[in-house]
Amino acid sequence: MRSLIGKQAPKFSAAAVVNGNEIVADFSLEQYKGKKAVVFFFYPMDFTFVCPTELHAFQEKLAEFEKRNVAVVGCSVDSEYSHLAWLERPKNEGGIHGVTYPVVADFSKSISESFGVLAGAYTPDENGNWVCTGAPVAYRGLFLIDKEGTVRHSVINDLPLGRSVDEALRMVDALQHFEEFGEVCPANWTKGKDALKATESGVADYLSNH
Repeated sequence: MRSLIGKQAPKFSAAAVVNGNEIVADFSLEQYKGKKAVVFFFYPMDFTFVCPTELHAFQEKLAEFEKRNVAVVGCSVDSEYSHLAWLERPKNEGGIHGVTYPVVADFSKSISESFGVLAGAYTPDENGNWVCTGAPVAYRGLFLIDKEGTVRHSVINDLPLGRSVDEALRMVDALQHFEEFGEVCPANWTKGKDALKATESGVADYLSNH
């Protein structure tokens, strides 16, 4: 699987549910270009077990992302109608009612494929019929896309492994620190800690003080 780091994020236009209750036919990440960075994350399927914990976790920290001028967008291979039904179901019944950020419908699986997170692969059998090997859903991929549309960070988890929203925020902070100060962020860096100047002397000074 090729890496998207340092490359323009794949473009798409697809149906999505926005504000928790409105279907739009032609949602695209291009609307954020030049204005906001984007945390674009994939999850396997609606109405499952680990997935609602992640979607609610992103909603709980949505104000933190918005404070940093970062849009959060989710995506799975379900239809927009499935998304809407799940959004209408209460949290205590396994639903994601209360989620307000956009949730994209990748019913064709083309978005998952272009981002390299589709868990299955479609190949022809001996009779020429296209069959799926593996799961026809998205892995738990997450992509941090800067204002210019370039992918700066990605992480892809297998289906059983939920992600850390705090880590996604940490990476947003690291990118914004670099963009503002030109300093690079060492291991386990968090906002407010010292970073490194990207020179040999800068690294030596940092190491000598830590």
